[in-house]
Amino acid sequence: MTGPASPSGTRSLIIERLLGDSGDAGQVIGAGRSMAERALPLVMKRLAEEIGAPVRVDLQAVEVSRVAEARSRSGESFAMTIVASSISSDAMTLVMDAPAVSVMVCALFGGDLDQPVAAIERDFSHVEIDVATLVFQQFADILNGTGRRSLDLKLPVPRAMAGLEARRRVLRDGPAVCIVFALSTPTDSGTVAITIPQRVLLARNAVEADAEDTSRWQAHFSEEVMRSAITLQATMPLTRLTLGQLAGLRVGDVLELGDMAQTQAQLAARDRTLFVCEFGKLGQNYTVRIKQPYDDAQDFMDGLLPG
Repeated sequence: MTGPASPSGTRSLIIERLLGDSGDAGQVIGAGRSMAERALPLVMKRLAEEIGAPVRVDLQAVEVSRVAEARSRSGESFAMTIVASSISSDAMTLVMDAPAVSVMVCALFGGDLDQPVAAIERDFSHVEIDVATLVFQQFADILNGTGRRSLDLKLPVPRAMAGLEARRRVLRDGPAVCIVFALSTPTDSGTVAITIPQRVLLARNAVEADAEDTSRWQAHFSEEVMRSAITLQATMPLTRLTLGQLAGLRVGDVLELGDMAQTQAQLAARDRTLFVCEFGKLGQNYTVRIKQPYDDAQDFMDGLLPG
């Protein structure tokens, strides 16, 4: 059995196990990119049609990162919120830099998008924080997904924090994937960086894999069931007798078939009637030709009519 070559390696391994699992970098980036590419057109539509902000949204990067580095690309001024899920208190960390906040405020409040927007070099106002929260809500809602693919985020997102509060907020470290979207106008561009711990992403992928396995086994089981052999029974109605007539039957008595008996045969399997059939003969062999599916309701109604 092999292990880390140094005490520092052992410490890193223990911390990694405590803070969260990590997966193969290629698979993590692939899962993050698939999530981002599915979300991109929906985010663009949501911002343009429902919010009324005519900004361009592009997928800028998808990379393996650390949760503690979620703020590393945003400079001194940024807005941030942390969204919990059913399995993690920090399932998604969203960070919006100052240029992106400027772009969205300008777009939402009717600014001239063909003119450069003044950079924000101060603490964000309440309105700017509300705009950042609105944008975070759209991204989180779309990236959350639905059904088995859902991250199961606890929405709506908490109100964004900024300034000293955002810079001092302690982030629980661990391996993560960082998805960076660019929000831009013809003259300005900013970023929204979304950091998702790999433990959350891996749990989501495990659910998807389980769903695929379940679907595959259901298909396999259904195929095997369809191959199973059952015994078919064809019965033909004879006639209607009273209880007295039935009690009077003796060995050797001959019963006459009704006029419609041959065309009212029933095909059944395991005590369940399936089809109404017609008896016939082909060469030396007797045959049953299926006429129509058996209808329980119709048979009940027919049974109410006098014989």
